[in-house]
Amino acid sequence: MDSGMIGKIEKAKRYAQERERFRFSSFDITFHGDNNDHRVTFEGSVFKCDCEFFVTHQHCAHTMALENLLKDMLPETVKA
Repeated sequence: MDSGMIGKIEKAKRYAQERERFRFSSFDITFHGDNNDHRVTFEGSVFKCDCEFFVTHQHCAHTMALENLLKDMLPETVKA
């Protein structure tokens, strides 16, 4: 492996530890819940989930788990 690549690998490891460098603007994921899979999207600082609880409360365990997981990597969120 060349020295340039070694430097890039080291830089990537450092970047990965500095979570404040990352800001998600959108994503679409499948969340494997206890009972079912759920589609969760994030776009324009707004979460959406296809679970029944989210429909009535605009927040759910799936979106809150992602907020915790991605803490400091999301812009200020707005409830849909």
